[in-house]
Amino acid sequence: MAHTAMSGNGTTAGDDPLQTAVWRLRSRACWADAAALLTPSTPAAALQRSSLLVERCLYTEAGWGEAEDALRTAEALADTDDERGAAACERGYLAYAATLLAVRDRADEARAALGRAAALIPPGAPARALLDFRRGLIAENLARSPQSARAAYRRAHAGATTHADPLLLSGTWRHLAGLALREGELAEARHGFAESLRIREELGYLVGTAPALVSLADTETEPEASRLREEARRLLRLLGGVPTWLSRQLAPQSPGAATA
Repeated sequence: MAHTAMSGNGTTAGDDPLQTAVWRLRSRACWADAAALLTPSTPAAALQRSSLLVERCLYTEAGWGEAEDALRTAEALADTDDERGAAACERGYLAYAATLLAVRDRADEARAALGRAAALIPPGAPARALLDFRRGLIAENLARSPQSARAAYRRAHAGATTHADPLLLSGTWRHLAGLALREGELAEARHGFAESLRIREELGYLVGTAPALVSLADTETEPEASRLREEARRLLRLLGGVPTWLSRQLAPQSPGAATA
């Protein structure tokens, strides 16, 4: 199963005290606390709040109603094409998450929402990289089209590099590596997973580090593979079993990998 975080919006860029606090809570799986710091009185704040709560759904498989409410607020406040496009991108991501985690089949809604976002967000805009990445997720995990997914991930990778979005870059590294691993390109996969892990460790993105460790472990031999998985288990315990899907995969009876 493949999961990912949203882009790096909300990190400590510019040392904004509010954004620094939001990032620290978000990185430690405290999405509700982070969202509570944001008053959804402007389109930007409403969108960021909805993004946090949508991300919580991906990692905890819970909180769907709150995410829907926050997203409706963001959609209502959106005034410009950029804002409407960003809200549509979140709408598509939430529908994708519900489909991926077998909450409800919303694949058609996900595709339609990301299509609307593509019509509103121009090529080259900072938000386009995240949109391309999410379209890649749908191609990979819902449409089962690795070639289309790879093309979308590469566009997202280029955009994340151009616009200096390291967290999104960690996601593109990971998913390109996942495709490489399935094709038997072990060295390429190991490099991509290692880059993704490095970025997340440098950012202090704890909730995304355990999945990165497990993905890298799939390309390593013993005893390194077991060491990486044990470190992932330690982080899972620290964060109260989040991501929930990774906790199941690391259970003794069903070890496995995740590409978050």
